[in-house]
Amino acid sequence: MTDVVFPLVDDEAPESPGVVSTWFVEDGAQVREGELLAEVQVSKIADEILAPVSGTLRHKVAEGQVITQGAVVALLE
Repeated sequence: MTDVVFPLVDDEAPESPGVVSTWFVEDGAQVREGELLAEVQVSKIADEILAPVSGTLRHKVAEGQVITQGAVVALLE
């Protein structure tokens, strides 16, 4: 399994919390390496999460859930 992590969006404030604003891929779906998985936001700064490898996506956080930058948001099996 491969961790999918929330990127460091605001490197000047790495302790700032963020949210997964949109999941573009359903839980349990097959994805390919480089595919757009989600949009995340920290302090009004948006970024994207791309699949680091191909596999089956397993969400670990819900849309709108507040989490820390660098936290695991999903797994790829």
